[in-house]
Amino acid sequence: MGQVQHGSATTTAAVHRAMQHSQESLRGLVRRYGINPKTVANGTPFTEPGGDGWTPEDIRQMPARSEPFLCHAFEFACAELNIEHRLTKPRHPWTNGQVERMNRTIKDATVKRFHYQSHDQLRQHLADFVAAYNFARRLKTLRGLTPCEAICNAWTEEPSRFIHDPHHQIPGPNTAAAHGAVPHHLGRADEVFSSAP
Repeated sequence: MGQVQHGSATTTAAVHRAMQHSQESLRGLVRRYGINPKTVANGTPFTEPGGDGWTPEDIRQMPARSEPFLCHAFEFACAELNIEHRLTKPRHPWTNGQVERMNRTIKDATVKRFHYQSHDQLRQHLADFVAAYNFARRLKTLRGLTPCEAICNAWTEEPSRFIHDPHHQIPGPNTAAAHGAVPHHLGRADEVFSSAP
């Protein structure tokens, strides 16, 4: 009697009451043992009734009701923008296909094709490849547009979705980038994206 099952642990009623008042306990430990307050702040979401388990709907409703709550900034931003945050299961690579395919494309065009003398040389080639991909590669999923053209078209159709004009982010003269030009040191787009030998 007087014991409460909590997961796989057995606790007494006194310990159970102490767990219910864990925030006060944390503050007491901070004072008693001089624990860093940042450590305590990182642990408080786990001691709240909802803890880390707020749904996006909860996160949107609580500020409207002026109800105090704690959640991660990323989760809050996703809820505010009505974005569903999905996580892939550990050790299930087939759920992460798009990222894996892009990583393979980058690897095939860089480290599997060239030998680099230094990390800086690899970084430069990687930056050049990403620039060529964004400004020259036409993608089926974007109906034959380059990623740059798709973003610029979205800006033209719905500028309210953007904070800044994306044309200002394009390197070099805007006229060359608008026509899908690639920096001359990258070569032609068909050379950059041809299959590995």
